[in-house]
This record gives sequence, structure tokens and C-alpha cells, in this order.
Amino acid sequence: MNKPETTKVLVVDDHPFMRVGVSAILRAQSDMSVVGEAATAAEAIAAYRKHLPDLVVIDLGLPDDSGLNVIRSVRSLDPAARFVVLTNSEGDGDIYQALTAGALGYVVKGMAHQSLVEAVRRVARGGRYVPQPLAKMLDMRSPNSNLTAREREVLAQVVKGRTNKEIGAELGITEGTVKRHMGEILSRLEVSDRTQAVITALRRGLAHL
Repeated sequence: MNKPETTKVLVVDDHPFMRVGVSAILRAQSDMSVVGEAATAAEAIAAYRKHLPDLVVIDLGLPDDSGLNVIRSVRSLDPAARFVVLTNSEGDGDIYQALTAGALGYVVKGMAHQSLVEAVRRVARGGRYVPQPLAKMLDMRSPNSNLTAREREVLAQVVKGRTNKEIGAELGITEGTVKRHMGEILSRLEVSDRTQAVITALRRGLAHL
């Protein structure tokens, strides 16, 4: 009797215990196999090229680069690459960016492990998987809250506690331009000052410490 075909999965997470745990959960499924593991963005891209998995389970927070950039890089090499994000962030900003980058599934680490199993199965079949609470959060997201790439860069610097002058020097723009970007950021986030902008950015996953 022929062995049933399994979904080949690459697991990417910088925490060894998490990688082992996720791999164990997936290997326990008769229709899945783990073909490789990676702890960094560079390792993830190299492992994808080596193993050519059917699907990648990836964390967004990696020590050398964002998981979002891994998704973008791999999909530029292989547009058919499939990703399920498994991360701690429940912010609508992270969810939106992950799906926009090309991920087809999004699971939060605090959820039951069956959510991950279901996400892998559904995405492997070409579908999408976003749990109802997260999908509802996305539905409530205001279209006007989408920041431009430059606004995200400015906001990331604000989260680091830098002044407009320091941000301008870092990004190669004038202090006046930084102020204009800040005005747009406050408007899009529907807050009135920098402190509230930082709190909202961290809560929603629009920026990270």
C-alpha cells in the first residue's frame, strides 16, 4: 500500500522550545511532515531553497530580520510559496501586513494547537485561515489607518523615543517633513499626541520595540 502524501513543512522560530513543540505537533499528524527548521531569517531563506517545502510556519519576530521580509523574499523567488504565521502578536497591523505580504494563515501562539493544525491543512489545500476573533478585528480596521512606508519608518523612530530632528537625520529628510508625517500618523491612528501614538502602535502591531 502506498504511503499517503504528506504536506512538507518548514518551521521557523528563534526559540528552540517553540520550534521543537511546533515540529512535534505537526509530526504527530499523519498528513504532515517537518522537513526542516530555522531560527533566523537568513536560515529560513536558505532552508526554503534547500528543502522546497509545501508550506512554511513562521514567527514574525526573528533576531536578524522580520518574518514579513522572509515572506516577501521567498515569494519573490517562488510566488507559489505558502506561509502560516505563528506569532505572539494579535495586533491588526501585524495581521494586515502579514496577509498583504502573502501569508495565507495567521495563528496566535496562545491559541489551542488545533488552530495551527487546521491552518496548515487549509493553507496546504490553497485556502486561507484567520481565526474568527482576528478576522473580526480586521473587519473593524479603518482603511484610513493604513500607514505609508515612510510613515511606518517615522513611527518606528518615534517608538524608539527619538525627536523629530533625530528622525530627520536618521531618515535623510527635513525636520519639517517629519512634522508633516507625524500629523498624518496622529490623524490615521486617531490619537492626539506622540505618547498615544506609541501606545497604539505597539498595541496594534504597527511598530515594535
